[in-house]
Amino acid sequence: MKLFPKHENSPREKIAFRLHLIYSILEGFLLGVFALNEFIFIKSMNRSSFELGLLFQFSLLVFLFLFFINEFIKRIKDKPKLIFITGLVTRAPLFLFFFFPGDSEIYRGDGLYHVWFLAIFFVYYMGNPIIFPHINYFLRNSYRNENFGFLYSYSTSVNKLVMLVVTFGYGIWLDYDPFAFRFVLPMTSVTGIVSAWFLSKIPYRAVPGKKPITMGLYRSIRTSAVNMVKVLRNNRPFLMFQIAFMFYGYAFMASTPVVTIFYKDVLDLNYMSVAFYRNAYNIVAIVLLPFAGRFLDRVGAGRFGIVTFLSLAFYFVFVTLTQYFPAHFEAWGISFFWSMLIATTFHGAFAATMALLWNIGSAYFCSKEDSGEYQNVHLFLTGFRAIYSTVIGIYVFELIGYTANFLVSIGSLGVGVVILYLSFKRKK
Repeated sequence: MKLFPKHENSPREKIAFRLHLIYSILEGFLLGVFALNEFIFIKSMNRSSFELGLLFQFSLLVFLFLFFINEFIKRIKDKPKLIFITGLVTRAPLFLFFFFPGDSEIYRGDGLYHVWFLAIFFVYYMGNPIIFPHINYFLRNSYRNENFGFLYSYSTSVNKLVMLVVTFGYGIWLDYDPFAFRFVLPMTSVTGIVSAWFLSKIPYRAVPGKKPITMGLYRSIRTSAVNMVKVLRNNRPFLMFQIAFMFYGYAFMASTPVVTIFYKDVLDLNYMSVAFYRNAYNIVAIVLLPFAGRFLDRVGAGRFGIVTFLSLAFYFVFVTLTQYFPAHFEAWGISFFWSMLIATTFHGAFAATMALLWNIGSAYFCSKEDSGEYQNVHLFLTGFRAIYSTVIGIYVFELIGYTANFLVSIGSLGVGVVILYLSFKRKK
């Protein structure tokens, strides 16, 4: 059976696909565990909404360092080795969770465990600005254009299936022992290091004829900043894409942590219920991802983005409605809210499309050789909007409430949709 039915099987593509698939499975375990981090932080560790905002913000704020990291990466010829070392250094500290206490009273005090929690995950997230652009670059280097979206979506489907199983199992354990993270998070340390090793083995060919870098680091950083500006200035479709993403990014970063607080304070969910809502949408995403990959290849990132943004907007709409229509039923230890079930469906559509749009969308605006640089621009702007989005979102929530927070985010997504629509309409 051919892996690529439309074309002759490519040995290079097959090797890259298998390695990326294994990487996706292992990362699925990590992400399935991390899906409950925020709820653990506010429920088991009894932390505040602003501290929760920091935990969420760290995962995105690290991309601001791309100015420095990008130039550092360019000077390293052995990029596979860089990926493995990055995985080792940033994921090894997760083992320290083994030494966290299992006493709720300790966490209620003014101890430093919540600081260590934030610090360990900040170190973990610091690896993402190095690893994420290389995923795009390695795969773009190995896959043909006609297979890129489809193969990536297939691996992502498997990734989400693993996430689904792990999060449900983890949620059951946390309901039995709210401090089970002391045993599970150290396991992610080993899994994360192994996954980085598999990623580093994906076939990689350096661009031939590339001149060695001779300028100093400071000058290179300035040049990198100038190049980022040039990319946006000279590629108007990509500029419009990123402007739209700024409005999407605000909505996502401002309201996602608030949804976690909503689970705890409004819906009063247990861990199993949170695991359901956090990952049941992956069932929808798993079904949609192969079709989403083909759809992205056919229509391009602009039109695809409209579907993505609207899916998230409707998700927030139905989450908001749950406050006013809280009808629900209990089964298997899970609280099923009717409005949240509809929201979960839209969340699944969002997860399927954004998994592709955020990770590889920028590659549709450039050549293979420039895909890494374009993704760096995309990720840097992600870090930039993380500076203010989560803080504003938490502030709006604390000042006015859940509904105001969600409505502002829905409006921001609407602006993003209009920008994308005008962008491809003008291009047409």
